[in-house]
Amino acid sequence: MSQSCILFCRCSAGIISDGKLHAIGELVAGTEADVYELHDLCELVIDRKSFLQEINAKYTAKILIACYPRAVGKMLEQAGVPLSGMQVLNFRELSAENIQKKLRDDLSFPEGKPKYQRVKSALEVPAWFPVIDPEKCTLCGQCARFCLFGVYRFQDKKLEVVNPLNCKNLCPACGRTCPASAIIFPRLKENLVLSGAEPGQLKIDWNISKGESMFSMLQQRNQNRRSILKSGIVQQAEEERRKALEQYEKQNPDPGHL
Repeated sequence: MSQSCILFCRCSAGIISDGKLHAIGELVAGTEADVYELHDLCELVIDRKSFLQEINAKYTAKILIACYPRAVGKMLEQAGVPLSGMQVLNFRELSAENIQKKLRDDLSFPEGKPKYQRVKSALEVPAWFPVIDPEKCTLCGQCARFCLFGVYRFQDKKLEVVNPLNCKNLCPACGRTCPASAIIFPRLKENLVLSGAEPGQLKIDWNISKGESMFSMLQQRNQNRRSILKSGIVQQAEEERRKALEQYEKQNPDPGHL
């Protein structure tokens, strides 16, 4: 088993600019390592699982240049191909220069000529699909009920993504309605928990004492604000689902398809 490799997801979803992707591609092409350029990771977890299994067996450490670590980790777990010894360098947040610094200084990859391999998927549709975070999922089944396209199976208090390619491109509607923020869309351009960012850690305890009306008032205001915000999110989800359904109906004029 070899010691380590670099996996660079050349994402096709547009979550970072082409210029930044090019800059990262240039720096990994000048790194003395086993480098795999992936076109792209979301597609490969569906189409090339055997390749990921081979990488897992071949290397003890995998440095993955991709998006949010939470999104990547849960997506690989859901696909049944978790990578042991994986460290994610998040190109949503890190500049190309910072990634280079981490590779050179923190991970001791020297400059040089790599063993470079490009790995492509044969998928003909965008690999847009939801990823379930099982640590946050409360198994309410709301996402499965909200989805119109049979992406999920919710049965016997078990939730699964069984038809990922049934999901409609650019429709994260089911995830917006999840009360536990347990659904991730790694290809979503928005930098939110919904795209895999870590949920905020700040928690405020308003229950200081029964006699402090100021805190009761602030608590009520906060609840009202959350209610308004939630209403807006639901409306957004309904609109995204409507557009996805219209797209589906254009592609499938026979109403019996759905």
